[in-house]
Amino acid sequence: MRIDKFGLMGVNPYKRQFDKEMQAKKPVAKQDKVEISTAAKELQQISQSTVERQEKVRKLKEQVQNGTYQIDAKTIAKSIYKYYFEN
Repeated sequence: MRIDKFGLMGVNPYKRQFDKEMQAKKPVAKQDKVEISTAAKELQQISQSTVERQEKVRKLKEQVQNGTYQIDAKTIAKSIYKYYFEN
């Protein structure tokens, strides 16, 4: 005599109980959060040296466009010498 899949043999009552427990323990969705430190906020602000540098660049661009920019060869030579031989 052979008995195959007779009745409710495909039903597992323990699996149903396990599924109910897993649904009750659903994890709470996490949210991303960004915090900026005070040091980072200070770095984001434009410093006085940045403003001065931008003004200097603007003046140099203006001089180059007008053709009034003069190159001082001695100063450049001294700077190159100092960079390569004194460091």
